[in-house]
Amino acid sequence: MPTQHAPVIGDWYKTLAGETFEIVALDEGDQTIEIQYEDGSIEELDLDTWYDLELEQVESPSDWSGSLDMDREDFGIGAAGLPDDWSYSMSDLDLED
Repeated sequence: MPTQHAPVIGDWYKTLAGETFEIVALDEGDQTIEIQYEDGSIEELDLDTWYDLELEQVESPSDWSGSLDMDREDFGIGAAGLPDDWSYSMSDLDLED
């Protein structure tokens, strides 16, 4: 049965063939959807093709960290889980309206 799911960025699906992918972009002007499979490959679909697919909506894979072999440092995130350039002092805050 063709999908009734409207495409939403960040949602995950599985095809009948068992391929799992995430919707990573929507272009309403071109009426296209960009999807990224777990192996990192990207495919662009038009909306007609999307609604013809037989898909099952699924949770994101538990070990999903993106298609690229990247470490926290590649994202600019330090060991504390904060961006490397994250810092401020109380004097930086504008507390007056």
